Amino acid sequence: MSDYIVSARKYRPQTFDTLVGQSNISTTLKNAIKNDQLAQAFLFCGSRGVGKTSTARILAKTINCSNRTDKLEACGECDSCKSFDEGQSLNVYELDAASNNSVDDIRALIDQVRVAPQLGDYKVYIIDEVHMLSTAAFNAFLKTLEEPPKHAIFILATTEKHKIIPTILSRCQIFDFNRIQISDIADHLQKISVNEGIDAESEGLHLIAQKADGALRDALSIFDQIVSFTGKTLTYQSVIENLNVLDYDYYFRLVDYALQEDITNSLLLYHEIVNHGFDGHQFIVGLSEHYRNLLVGKNPKTLNLLEVGDSIKEKYKEQAGTIDAKHIMRALGVISNADTTYKSAKNQRLLVELTLMQLCSIKSEQEKKKP
Repeated sequence: MSDYIVSARKYRPQTFDTLVGQSNISTTLKNAIKNDQLAQAFLFCGSRGVGKTSTARILAKTINCSNRTDKLEACGECDSCKSFDEGQSLNVYELDAASNNSVDDIRALIDQVRVAPQLGDYKVYIIDEVHMLSTAAFNAFLKTLEEPPKHAIFILATTEKHKIIPTILSRCQIFDFNRIQISDIADHLQKISVNEGIDAESEGLHLIAQKADGALRDALSIFDQIVSFTGKTLTYQSVIENLNVLDYDYYFRLVDYALQEDITNSLLLYHEIVNHGFDGHQFIVGLSEHYRNLLVGKNPKTLNLLEVGDSIKEKYKEQAGTIDAKHIMRALGVISNADTTYKSAKNQRLLVELTLMQLCSIKSEQEKKKP
């Protein structure tokens, strides 16, 4: 049997300091531990893969540690930390509410709450996907959540806060987890690449981070998939091939053709894109994002809003210098119109081609309007 462990598990944060992109929550929880002001119930909300369960486990481990460091982190060496790391801690109880959502499951949990901890100060109950509990199970849980024993702390985690009844929300300290920034994900992937001896291009890592849509776990899964394909070298090109993403270069070339009023090459380039298996609507959305990035790239103050690698950022800055803001706004209007009418169009390819022809005509259109 292989000893391989996926990156999402191997590099799961073990301390508050190793949490990615949630520094405000880490600081709040550390201060609560420092001042001995821990709430009896926490609700961690946020989209998938942002660190809710990891934070819950870190909190559970830290508050039971008998020899916390100066930075209020678990020592990792005391009996409580060792039993937690080995998965044998009797002080931490995890319940998956998706598969244990009945009143009987909650009653069994309430019976356990009465038992004091064997080692350490607290028993921590982590209930994942808590929004999946039935209404009856929520109601059975209310009294215990409001007045639990001193040794009990509940940490509820959910991706769908709106599904939780108000009486539960009012009994919890609520923490909203942010989607993780692209730059934070890319930096984290870079550290993992160094640890694993993988030669990774920063542009490729940025593209993975963009595709993950703010979820670090998704980014790590994509990273593993591409490393399996490429071996110890992860390039921008290999990421594009694996994720079926349209290369930035196509958009840069199309804008150049539009500025040169070169309809022929624009249509030939789109034909090449279609032959690579890309959807016309996906292309239109990507093109509108490209023009938006050009608008952002025109001003040095807004240049940092571009969530791309440094070399791509320089390309945007360079191309933005060759095109005026009025041209970009007119182009965005043309593309937006194509985006809204794409699904209802009978001949979708023709719609995209007409859009490209209009983009190539903007320059002469503006010159005619000049007095």
